[in-house]
Amino acid sequence: MTTKTAAEKALLKTKFFPFWLDNEAAPEPEAPLEENVQCDLLIVGAGFTGLWAAIHAKEANPQCDVVIIESECVAIGASGRPAAILSTSVMHGLDNSERLFPTEMDELERLGKENMDGFKKALVRYNIDCDIEWGGELTVAIGDGAIEDINGEYEIYKKYGHDAHFLDKAAVQKELNSPIFSAGMWSKKRSGTVHPAKLAWGLKRAALELGVRIYEYSPLLKSKHLKPGVLVTTPKGSVKANKVLLATNAFAAGSKKIKRRVSAIRDRIVVTEPLTDEQMAVIGWKNRQGIYDTRTQLNYMRLTSDNRILFGGRLGYFFNDNTDPVADKSAKNFLPLMTQFYKTFPSLANIKISHAWSGPIALTTRMAVHYQHYYNGDMIYAGGYSGFGVTASRFGARVGLEVLNKTDAPETKLEFASSLPGYIPPEPFRWLGAQLTMYALDTLDEKRGWRVPWVRLVEKMGFPVTPPV
Repeated sequence: MTTKTAAEKALLKTKFFPFWLDNEAAPEPEAPLEENVQCDLLIVGAGFTGLWAAIHAKEANPQCDVVIIESECVAIGASGRPAAILSTSVMHGLDNSERLFPTEMDELERLGKENMDGFKKALVRYNIDCDIEWGGELTVAIGDGAIEDINGEYEIYKKYGHDAHFLDKAAVQKELNSPIFSAGMWSKKRSGTVHPAKLAWGLKRAALELGVRIYEYSPLLKSKHLKPGVLVTTPKGSVKANKVLLATNAFAAGSKKIKRRVSAIRDRIVVTEPLTDEQMAVIGWKNRQGIYDTRTQLNYMRLTSDNRILFGGRLGYFFNDNTDPVADKSAKNFLPLMTQFYKTFPSLANIKISHAWSGPIALTTRMAVHYQHYYNGDMIYAGGYSGFGVTASRFGARVGLEVLNKTDAPETKLEFASSLPGYIPPEPFRWLGAQLTMYALDTLDEKRGWRVPWVRLVEKMGFPVTPPV
C-alpha cells in the first residue's frame, strides 16, 4: 500500500471539525444582543484574548461594567483549534524574542514566567478543569543536520534560566520512539499541554460569575467614534462603550486597516483514534511532552487525555484571508500532513484519523502580539498570535488593557507594546507571495535553485522563515 493510499484510507471516516470542540460538555451559547446597551469596556471576540481581558478587567476593578460580543460562539475560532502546547514565551519562542527585542529579553522572559505562574493560579482560583498536564516541551531535530539547531535551542534556554536538558539520539528516542528524531531539547518546567476548548469554556464561566455580560452570535457590523467613547452596532442591537478592545486576532474584525499588518494563514491538524496500550508501549511517550521540530515547515504533536495523537503543521493560505475555506473540510489538503505523520510514526501505519481541521493563524512580520490604535486610542486591536497563544494571550490581554486605559504600566513602555509589525502587501500580491513562498519552503531541501534567493527576500521583508540554506 502506498503512503497516499494509506492516508486516504485513514481519512475515510474522518470528521472535518476540531476534536476539541466536538464535545458534549460544550456550554450552551449565551443569547445574542437584541437591545441597546452601555458599558465601560466592550470586548469584541470571545476567544482567549477576549476572555482573559474580561477577567483581568473585573479582577482589577469589580465595578467595571464589561461586555463581550462574539460573532459566533465562544472558542469557535483559533482558541478552539490549536495544539495547545504551553510555553512561557510571550513572543512566539525565545529565538523570535531575541530576533525582535534583544535588549528586552531579560524582562520579556521574566514577564513570561510571571504570566505562566498567573495562568496556573487562575485555573485553581476559578476551578477550571481543562485536562492540563505539565510534561514540558520537547524540541526535536529531524536528521543529523538539525542537531546544531537543537544545541542552539538548548543554549538559549539555559541562558535564560529554564530547566533545559539536551537529549542525544538514544535519549530522545527513549522519550518518543520515532526513527527520524536525532536529538532533542526538553524544557521540563512551566510548560505542558491543555484542552483549549475546556479552558475557554472555563474562562467563560469565570467571566460570567464575575459579572461580565456575554452576547454570542452578535458580530460587530460597524463602529463609530463618539469622541469620547465608541458606538458598536450588531445585527439586532448596539453597545455604547467608553473603551473597546478588539480581540479578533486572525479574523481582524473591527477595522479594515488591521489587515494591512495581519494575514490569516491556515495551520492543519489531524487527531488519531485513541491508541491501545500496546501502541502506547511501542512509541513510549511516558512523559507526555508537547513536541515540535526545528524545520521551517515544522510539525508538532502531543497526546490528548485519552491517548490520541494530535499531529499538526503544513501551512496554507487562501485568497483574501479566507478564515473558513471549504477546501480544508475534505481529505485532499490533509494528505501531505499524513505523509509526515507516517514518517514520524511508522509503527502506527494502520491507525485511523478521527478528526481533522485547520485553524487561522494571525501571521505578522512579528509573529507575536501587537496593538493597533483607533479612534484616538478609545479602541485598540490586540492580536497577532502565530503560536503559543494559549498562554501568551493572557499576557497580551493584560497589557492590552493597560494600553487601552493609557496607564503608566512599565510593560507599555517596552518596544513590543509601543511599535507595530511591518506592512503585508494586499491582494493579489499577498496570495501570490504566499503560494510561491510555501512551495519554495516545501521543496527547498531537495531542489534549492531560485528558492534560496526568494526565501531570503521574504526574510528581508520581515518574515522569519529562516530555512536551513
